[in-house]
Amino acid sequence: MPSQQVDLVVVALSPPLLVGIYREGRLVEKREVEGKLSEVLPELFREIMDRFEIKRIFFARGPGSFMSIKLLYLFLKTLQITKGVELYGCDGFTFNQNRPIKAVGKLYFVREGGIIVTKRIEGEVEQGFQLPEELDSLRCSRDETAPLYVIPAV
Repeated sequence: MPSQQVDLVVVALSPPLLVGIYREGRLVEKREVEGKLSEVLPELFREIMDRFEIKRIFFARGPGSFMSIKLLYLFLKTLQITKGVELYGCDGFTFNQNRPIKAVGKLYFVREGGIIVTKRIEGEVEQGFQLPEELDSLRCSRDETAPLYVIPAV
């Protein structure tokens, strides 16, 4: 059984799946995995859990892909219940320098005055999500881990 404790940061709002492994609050390993979240998430976590004991997970709880948010939340909540992992929810803008996040079509999620809304944006918007080098920089909550669904009007 792995004895070394680590913390994880997980961003699955849009492909690729990003997972950072942190020791003593510092990023020591980064994984980017392409593919269907339902297939790559369990496999990646099995690899990580074979090597480490996960103490805390910080994750992007939305906005973004509705199905990805739902799947990630259920997966992480199961780990919390079965393994005693601490969960911390962060909004997705934490990981992309507050840039718009793709919703559907030409609609993007944006934060305006502390409120998340959808806006139509012409052209492509850079979607790169970044993992922080240190956990101290994250503004996440242990009390707000429920999915942050922001579904635009159709």
